[in-house]
Amino acid sequence: MEATRRGLRHGLSGLGYLRNNGVVKYGERQTEAPQGELATGERSTRNRVARSILDHGPSTVADLAARLGLTQAAVRRHLDTLVADDVVASREQRVYGARTRGRPAKVFELTDCGRDAFDQSYDTLAADALRWIAQSVGGGEQGEAAVAAFARARMEAQAQGYREAVEASPPEHRTEALARALTTDGYAATAKSAPGPHSGEQLCQHHCPVAHVAEQFPQLCEAETEVFSRLLGTHVQRLATIAHGDGVCTTFIPRSASAAQTDTPASASTAGRNPA
Repeated sequence: MEATRRGLRHGLSGLGYLRNNGVVKYGERQTEAPQGELATGERSTRNRVARSILDHGPSTVADLAARLGLTQAAVRRHLDTLVADDVVASREQRVYGARTRGRPAKVFELTDCGRDAFDQSYDTLAADALRWIAQSVGGGEQGEAAVAAFARARMEAQAQGYREAVEASPPEHRTEALARALTTDGYAATAKSAPGPHSGEQLCQHHCPVAHVAEQFPQLCEAETEVFSRLLGTHVQRLATIAHGDGVCTTFIPRSASAAQTDTPASASTAGRNPA
């Protein structure tokens, strides 16, 4: 498995897909990769398919074909290879509301191995450092509190750029502004209207550079959700996290006059531990 991950990293990094959104490193300088270069060859097209799933979340064959300008037969062929290489996996599409006739369409999402190929992470080092922080103050509740303090300080520093983007946007576009800022940091984020009876928006992060560390230390997710709450000026609810095994990190932002001016951060119970 580790050999497969190293091979995937090498193949994808050669096309500049490692959290750079199509930017290729030539020596010490970054330049935009020519479109023809990225579109050439079987491996390049497979990487485009994988990157599209990363950027947009679980996708059907039809979704991928439309986004990439390929035939559905070509997409299926590349997906077969990606599934065999443990880069993506398929499942039935979740249906909200009344079901139509027939079987639900299959959607394809990145596996842990596939996500590894898109980030040059230092997961072991980061996890060891957080574990040392917890143990250095005696472990237990004190250790968890120390890790939480670190996570909050890290997110506050990271949020400075986000705050500028959010505050420069009108209230109705602030979730979109936050999504764009997160995408710049490699989270491949989008904002959309939330389905269902409750009025609001969903902030979706299709990639998380620290997902494997957050599996062990949910304080990272909790601190992130608290920062989202403060940036947007309302209580928010984390519905799903990649660290918990979901395909996308999803945060619900209510569109409510009563909540719009609150400055209460999301509670720890809903921020990072993926409530039902």
